[in-house]
Amino acid sequence: MKKLRTIVSLLLLGVCCAYGQQREVRIGVLGLFHPKEIMVSSVTEKPLECAAGEERWNIHEPTRVALEGKSIRVADASNKLAAALICDDGQGSAAEFVVVVPGKLSRSYLGRLEIRPQPGELLVIVTMDMETAVASIVAAESPPHAPLEALKAQAVATRSFLIAGRGRHSSFDFCDTTHCQFLRQPPQAGSPAAQAAAATRGLVLAYKGQTFAAMYSASCGGRTHSLEELGIVSRGYPYFAVICDYCRRHPEKWVARISQADAANLSQTESSRLKLARKLGWKAVPGNSYSSRTEGGEVILEGTGVGPGIGLCQRGGADMALKGASFQQILEYYYPNTEIKQY
Repeated sequence: MKKLRTIVSLLLLGVCCAYGQQREVRIGVLGLFHPKEIMVSSVTEKPLECAAGEERWNIHEPTRVALEGKSIRVADASNKLAAALICDDGQGSAAEFVVVVPGKLSRSYLGRLEIRPQPGELLVIVTMDMETAVASIVAAESPPHAPLEALKAQAVATRSFLIAGRGRHSSFDFCDTTHCQFLRQPPQAGSPAAQAAAATRGLVLAYKGQTFAAMYSASCGGRTHSLEELGIVSRGYPYFAVICDYCRRHPEKWVARISQADAANLSQTESSRLKLARKLGWKAVPGNSYSSRTEGGEVILEGTGVGPGIGLCQRGGADMALKGASFQQILEYYYPNTEIKQY
């Protein structure tokens, strides 16, 4: 009996540890800038406690961290070279801090900071609480003035993606761009995005009992796609095409011009669109619903909808919310045959 209790205790410990790991998410930030130098400072009066090798100290004022060969140099750490810089609140928990890419961007975060060297740039990672990440992404991804129920639907989709979509990067769980999900600073307490995350805390989308990495788009062009239509192999939820009344009535149109050589490798699949976007920029082919014609030696693409056109349509969801739909109804419509459950 004692041996059985020990085995059960170990199993429960394993479950608790796995759950605890899922409560946090490691996000690589500012990678688009390929920074070789950044400035780090504390947001509040409480200092940021940092460690580089065996040396520990508190950061109050902006501190320079620079790439030097295969190491980093931290100005406040006796100007010594180090393999990594780790910062938190001094108790191993989240702290508020600002990271500045000189001449380009300043952004605040709530979490634990990690900076490491990699070839040609600094790798900046923020480990944050799952719900902090959800609120930050909802604030960054959602259209302006979206109703609260639409933001709640976005929060559930975002959380589902964070829980089930890991593995897109080797050094961290997700990046802060639309390759994963767009993320900026945490929203203020009481803001609509913060309210949406709090009201749906722990809720995820599941298909046949399994949480899946829910995808979504800014607009769908009037009809969402299934994975099969876009040449994507389904490894869980297949997605089902649904009519989006709002986007049919108010299509978001776009026109793009590409060379005939680039057009020769373009098909209406998501992988083809993303491959061309990586070469020409993310606005080269904004969506998957378009027609094409040749003019003046170029190929003209005329399309509707922005994003992959899979799952939740943010514009359509906002319209449903304005008409009185709950976040559950919005999710049930754009993700047919799924359930909302507590993770």
